[in-house]
Amino acid sequence: MKTRETITLDARAQQRLMVLTHVLARELDLALAAQALELSERQVQRLTERLRTQGAAGLVHGNRGRVPVNRTSELRRSQVVESASGSLAGFNPVHLSECLAEADEPIELSPRTVRRILAAAGLRPPRTRRRAKHHQRRERMAQAGMLLQADGSTHAWLEERGPRLTLVGGIDDATSTVSGATFRAAEDAAGYFLMLTETVHAYGVPVALYTDRAGIFNRETNRPPTLAEQLSGRRSLTQVGRALAEAGIGWIPANSPQAKGRVERLWGTLQDRLLSELRRAKVDSVQGANALLAWYLPRHNERFGVRASIETPAWRPWSSEVPPEAVFCFHYRRRIEADATVSWPGGALALPARADGRAWGRGYVMVEERLDGSLWTRAGGQHYELAAAPPDAPLLRAREVVIARLVEPEIEPERAPTPEAIPSAHSTRRPASTHPWRRYPAARPR
Repeated sequence: MKTRETITLDARAQQRLMVLTHVLARELDLALAAQALELSERQVQRLTERLRTQGAAGLVHGNRGRVPVNRTSELRRSQVVESASGSLAGFNPVHLSECLAEADEPIELSPRTVRRILAAAGLRPPRTRRRAKHHQRRERMAQAGMLLQADGSTHAWLEERGPRLTLVGGIDDATSTVSGATFRAAEDAAGYFLMLTETVHAYGVPVALYTDRAGIFNRETNRPPTLAEQLSGRRSLTQVGRALAEAGIGWIPANSPQAKGRVERLWGTLQDRLLSELRRAKVDSVQGANALLAWYLPRHNERFGVRASIETPAWRPWSSEVPPEAVFCFHYRRRIEADATVSWPGGALALPARADGRAWGRGYVMVEERLDGSLWTRAGGQHYELAAAPPDAPLLRAREVVIARLVEPEIEPERAPTPEAIPSAHSTRRPASTHPWRRYPAARPR
């Protein structure tokens, strides 16, 4: 009697099974499947043939179930478990690994391997590792521009003179130089766009950006993925995430505020010195705060900036033909209508004539809403500024004419005229024989 074999598929195999099933059903072509799986079309053909002939088992890696050549032998495993249960009971995995290596018959295994062997045998470590209450200070990056720490600080920067603001800024990890900062009503994507644009113009493109795990950088992980995300196997990017990817800036998320301590300590300094400058200048608006910030930052960098261990900076020049303002802004995908317009809140936008003379067609364009409020799109390596489309032509219709009936005045009975005195509503004069009315026989009176 045959027994049914159970096959467990990992996440990658499950994704391939879902996509290739659509390929076998001819609901998805090879090009789209290869793009979704990030494989070549030839490899997709091989996997599709395996799925057709072998079923889901054909998608499982061939090494599954095989014993690795570097696997610890069962004799060594039993010796480790015996030692951990006997004379070396209560030793943590690191200490146990060191003692096994120093024994008369040395057993040289890494602490991680010893921990896995004990866990498989059901032996828990004697003490669980507690979270450290202190954080060891990390060495600075060697070159300026290698790492930019960014964050937002919500504080009563204007005290009682104005609203509560958020200062969005970035500090270079190697030199403690504030590359850019701006005051905003809240910590939002526009604030980070302004900070990055200012950084690129003043210094260049950083290698990586070190921030927290806010939703500005990473979409919520609790929501179910869309169909497009399921096919591609990756989450959609946020506006800031898309801009970082287009600019070639890596994003490193921090697990705690203490991990990005340099920018956290920056807020303590600014909440002392910058707050005093704002108070002395009697600033009471976000516009005035940003104006004073532009004056303060060079003085701050000169006072608190340090030299990097390697003088040559790692800032990269902006090499793209697209200006930074076109990357660090909001992008929205819009469908081109038949009259060369795209939909937009507040009214349609007209697409101007292209420089290469080509028509826009019925595809899609990316509308760039820049931070100055202007709207742009690009096609064929050219940028085109968008404007409001002219209004639609009014639909002309015949007017409905309403003729009001005149109300005849009442006539007293004793003064009513006789019927012979009332003029007839129809004229008794007949038209001449040459009148055009007589050309239509159907209209002649009988």
